[in-house]
Amino acid sequence: MGHGGTVIDELTTDHREVEAIFGGIEALSPGDEKRKTYADRATIELVRHSVAEEAYLYPAVRETVEGGDALADKEMEDHAKAERLMKQLEGLQASDPEFDEKISALMDEIRSHVEDEEQNLFPRLRDAATREQLDELGEKVRQAKQVAPTRPHPSAPKEPPANKILAPGAGMVDRARDLLSGRGRES
Repeated sequence: MGHGGTVIDELTTDHREVEAIFGGIEALSPGDEKRKTYADRATIELVRHSVAEEAYLYPAVRETVEGGDALADKEMEDHAKAERLMKQLEGLQASDPEFDEKISALMDEIRSHVEDEEQNLFPRLRDAATREQLDELGEKVRQAKQVAPTRPHPSAPKEPPANKILAPGAGMVDRARDLLSGRGRES
């Protein structure tokens, strides 16, 4: 869950992990129930990642990067689209006709978002912030991911301070539900 390094190192490693999960989904035949297991794992990781970005990365981008408000707003819109897709996937099994459409749309949305962050946002943040700021943000993101929700909550607040206050409670409930249901564990 925590990889170490700067915020950019941390989030880039998350991106690679999610891409590996997507590869697992794509390697399986449509209807294979393991696709649902992988989709749940991707959702868990993506929700944690998004919550941490919304709590710490995007506010830092707004404060330090020229044009940061527009950058952060665009990334938040991407998160909202992805979260709606994850919420729709939550109620589907791999055998449901809509599953393949929704998981493909989610993977496309996330891949586009990742490319934009890595090619645009991260370089601009790296240029605008000090190494100490990037290290501090990395630690805050790692801490946020530990208590973040694991399920999509599209109507939850996305901006500080409300998201920082409510996310740990939602995360605790989500992790309890996951433990009881076995969600996110390999079969």
